[in-house]
Amino acid sequence: QVQLVESGGGLVQAGGSLRLSCVASGRTTSTISMGWFRQAPGNEREFVAADSWTTGITYYADSVKGRFTISRDNAKNTVYLQMGSLKPEDTAVYYCAAAGPGYGLSSSDTYAYWGQGTQVTVSS
Repeated sequence: QVQLVESGGGLVQAGGSLRLSCVASGRTTSTISMGWFRQAPGNEREFVAADSWTTGITYYADSVKGRFTISRDNAKNTVYLQMGSLKPEDTAVYYCAAAGPGYGLSSSDTYAYWGQGTQVTVSS
């Protein structure tokens, strides 16, 4: 079992930055792939970014490429999502997720474990 706890959400003005954190327990992050997803009201949950533990390759949704960066600190069992140049359309609940495989990381079906989510609100 892997437990995930996100933090770092909040209210920010358009153009601003936030850093989300996700602390994992129950398994070391060095042997799991980690992803971030988001869900806005009335929308499906969508992929944001992922980091494969098998290849070290990072993946991003086109909508956030160049603005968001996923990173991890395995010594702290923590994964981060650095978000910059935020836009009102980035407003959503952001979820951290963990998966055993190192592939298929843009699909929510790949992930076995999910955090409770943290709200990010970007004002215009």
